[in-house]
Amino acid sequence: MHKRLIPLAILVLGVAAFLVLRVTAPEPATVVPQERRWRVETLPVSLADHVPLLPLYGEVTAPGRITVTAPLAARVAARPVRDGQRVEAGELLVALDEADVQPPLAQARAEVADLEAQVEAENVEHRSDLEALGREQELLDNARRQWERTRSLVERNLVSRADLDAARNELARARVTVATREGQIAGHPARLKSLEARLARARAALSAARRDAERSRVVAPFDGVVSGVRVAKGDQVAARAELLDIYPSDGLELRARLPQRYQPELLAALEAEERLFATGEDGSRWILEGLAGESDPAGTEAIFRQLGERVGLRPGSLLPVRLQRTPAPATLAVPQSALYGDDALYVVDEESRMRHLAVTRRGLVDGPEGQQWALVAGSALEESQRVIITHLPNAIQGLLVEPVEAPEAP
Repeated sequence: MHKRLIPLAILVLGVAAFLVLRVTAPEPATVVPQERRWRVETLPVSLADHVPLLPLYGEVTAPGRITVTAPLAARVAARPVRDGQRVEAGELLVALDEADVQPPLAQARAEVADLEAQVEAENVEHRSDLEALGREQELLDNARRQWERTRSLVERNLVSRADLDAARNELARARVTVATREGQIAGHPARLKSLEARLARARAALSAARRDAERSRVVAPFDGVVSGVRVAKGDQVAARAELLDIYPSDGLELRARLPQRYQPELLAALEAEERLFATGEDGSRWILEGLAGESDPAGTEAIFRQLGERVGLRPGSLLPVRLQRTPAPATLAVPQSALYGDDALYVVDEESRMRHLAVTRRGLVDGPEGQQWALVAGSALEESQRVIITHLPNAIQGLLVEPVEAPEAP
């Protein structure tokens, strides 16, 4: 009986001990929840005038490119240059065979000499006709007087009628001779004009032959680079066939597509005669000359002229450049991470909380360590503010933050 009560007694003692410990246990401390602080980097707002940069992607062109063509059908006698070779002004580029060049020139000279002789012969013949006409007029007068005398004698029956017919025939022959001579003299201006016209054509052909002969030996008109070589020594080429190209080494242009929204700004700068420069990734420098005369929905081509000479640039090359736009007053440079979208950033208020600010993006500027920072402006930006440059995925108005220092703005 007593053995059965022992387990029950142990259970009662355990429950009693638990109740005593619970009653005598100390009260737990009250836990107050604390709001998390997000550690962020900030920059002080310092408004200043900045020069925004506009990234563009353009193609190098050579507006001064010249295409050398063959003036006549001939064989290529010499081509001492190669594609891509730099040449100086006056250096021989290509020469055609003199055996093909000289015969057309000699033929043109002979044609001119022949027609000059014909013109001189016509003038000599005209002077001769004028002299002969005077003598033939005298013969006509004599024949007329002889006919009149013979007619008078026939009326008095002193001579036969056969003598009258002979005098009449002599008068008719004299009249025909004078009329023929007068016709020759009257036709002289027309014949002379025709010969002079043929002579003018022959002289023009001679000038063309001389020009072709001079152009058969082509020298570089300026310091430049040879490109597009299409022939070799010994080739037979047709008239007007393209032989090679040459472009000035210091006359390259860059054509880059400009978005429509930047056109009014750049046109105003050009009208004000502002000098806007662009720099390529290869170190080349360009100056904005103007905008192309035609446009399309994607934009208008901006035309840049090369400053100085940059070895390695070739027409057709694609080159990224950054255009220095007109200065933007009262703007702030911030890292790209500070922006939310294109028109918002956050500042730290007096209670160390994030406050949303609306801004306008004005372009890009060079930041530290080769980075590109965004250039923004806004009426709500003030010098006493600090901009949060740490990008928070959960950024909202009023979020508690812990600001730390950040690199200085450019």
